[in-house]
Amino acid sequence: MKTILVVDDEPRIVDLARDYLEHAGFAVLTATDGPSALRAARTRKPDVLVLDLGLPGMDGLDVARELRRESSIPIVMLTARDDEVDRILGLEMGADDYVTKPFSPRELVARIRAILRRVDRQTEPGDRIEAGGVSIELSRMKVEAGGRVVELTPTEFQLLVTMARQPGRIFTRAQLLDAVHGLAFESYERAIDAHIKNLRRKLEEDPSRPRYVLTVYGVGYRFAEAAE
Repeated sequence: MKTILVVDDEPRIVDLARDYLEHAGFAVLTATDGPSALRAARTRKPDVLVLDLGLPGMDGLDVARELRRESSIPIVMLTARDDEVDRILGLEMGADDYVTKPFSPRELVARIRAILRRVDRQTEPGDRIEAGGVSIELSRMKVEAGGRVVELTPTEFQLLVTMARQPGRIFTRAQLLDAVHGLAFESYERAIDAHIKNLRRKLEEDPSRPRYVLTVYGVGYRFAEAAE
């Protein structure tokens, strides 16, 4: 049974999320502030963290920042509908997805299931991708670039795999969103830019002059072909 850690300082939101997640077959842990969320994530090792950004003691952005220094645990942010800046900051801190308040608990469950499917696909025995100097071992979710091991979140890893399977192909932001979410929800295409920024920061020797993940202006992104 997969375990979900739900972190929010509003009891009704915690209760609502817990009820739906337990009904969907998940074990649920809860926390109501930043420091306790960090302790629970470190000691209980949940499979997914559902994290509100506005927390007492230590806000959600700081929790995400701390966790990303030591863990690739999938993070789903809870944000207010009009907080575009917070959404971008959260994604740049390494969150995998977000759900806006007030949210549909069914959507939250579906988003979590989609993330877990990505993680499960990445841990099944599978093939190896060699593209443009980057080596990707799907069975171990291991990436090497220029002799360096690169630690990626599940969403960053799925983006890289999607593009590296077809070097040179141009992917629109909508296509990349579909690849990482696998869901027909209305999506936020600027989220892809934040994930690409994180991916380049980890993968590229000089993120301002990328060798691997290239921008196609006005369209989207592509993975470099070997000859480039």
